[in-house]
Amino acid sequence: MKLTKNQVDKLNIELTVHVEAADYAENERKKLAEYRRNADFKGFRKGNVPVSLIQRVYGGQILADSVNQVIGEALGKFIEDEKLNVLGEPLGSEKQPEIDWVSGNDFDFVFDIALTPEINVDVVKEDTVFNYTITVSAKEKENMVSSLKKFYEERKEEKTDEEIEKEVAERFEASNKDEAAWRLNKDIRTFYVEKAGIELPEAFLKRWLLHANEGKVTEEQLEQEFPAFVEDFKWQLVRGYLMKKFGFEISQQDIEEAAKSYVAYQYAMYGLGNVPENMIADAVKNILNDRKQIDRLAEQVEDQKVISKIKETITLKAKKISSEKFRELK
Repeated sequence: MKLTKNQVDKLNIELTVHVEAADYAENERKKLAEYRRNADFKGFRKGNVPVSLIQRVYGGQILADSVNQVIGEALGKFIEDEKLNVLGEPLGSEKQPEIDWVSGNDFDFVFDIALTPEINVDVVKEDTVFNYTITVSAKEKENMVSSLKKFYEERKEEKTDEEIEKEVAERFEASNKDEAAWRLNKDIRTFYVEKAGIELPEAFLKRWLLHANEGKVTEEQLEQEFPAFVEDFKWQLVRGYLMKKFGFEISQQDIEEAAKSYVAYQYAMYGLGNVPENMIADAVKNILNDRKQIDRLAEQVEDQKVISKIKETITLKAKKISSEKFRELK
């Protein structure tokens, strides 16, 4: 077997694997014997079907499986020997020549391999991100006061002007605080993605995503969602780098606490407070039995740890902004 590496650019490798008959012959022999042991053909006792018949019926599949096995092993060894941090998995190249699947032939396979870019970014006090305080206009307050008055009148509830104005102020304060916090986190992520200056092998990424989600996403959908995916993926790379740089790890306790917070939040969304501890514990247990939920929580914990550390380190520049201008921010 011969492997020929073509470094297309710093993030893309084209690898040609030349497979000789001797490389897969033993695999083919073993698989043929296995098929013969298990084959069930009318007129023949199990295990005594002629090899020629097995070869005629299953030969193509056996050959393909045998060749693919040695290719998989070769790719794995190449990645390990080269110490490559690959992105996704190797994909058959669009330059792949047509294969004449005949036992005893030599075969050439071309693969595209993409590399995860190296990340190197510092978090220092000189880094500055705006920390917004959202202000509300008198007209916005008046509109909400009017809406609440109408709401309480329809419900036949008596509320004084002072009570309604207080409720309006509290509502704006809570919602603006949440929106400003969300914006700060978003701006921090954007700041460090841009600071890291990450380049991605986007053409490969698109092909890999279509391959990995075959039948679940169309090319049109991918094109629409790809920009958001790229930005999120870049932040994942930066976040992972900073987790190591800061010496952070995710413990089982972190995941359990995140699950408990999530459950409490869900109950609160339905207006349920003071939920018994045993109900919360049962819901948490169900979440922790779901691998996807655990992965989602782990990402949240990583975000919290990294962003909290960043906030402690950098300069957060206070800035007042009207709700109208805030909504115009990109």
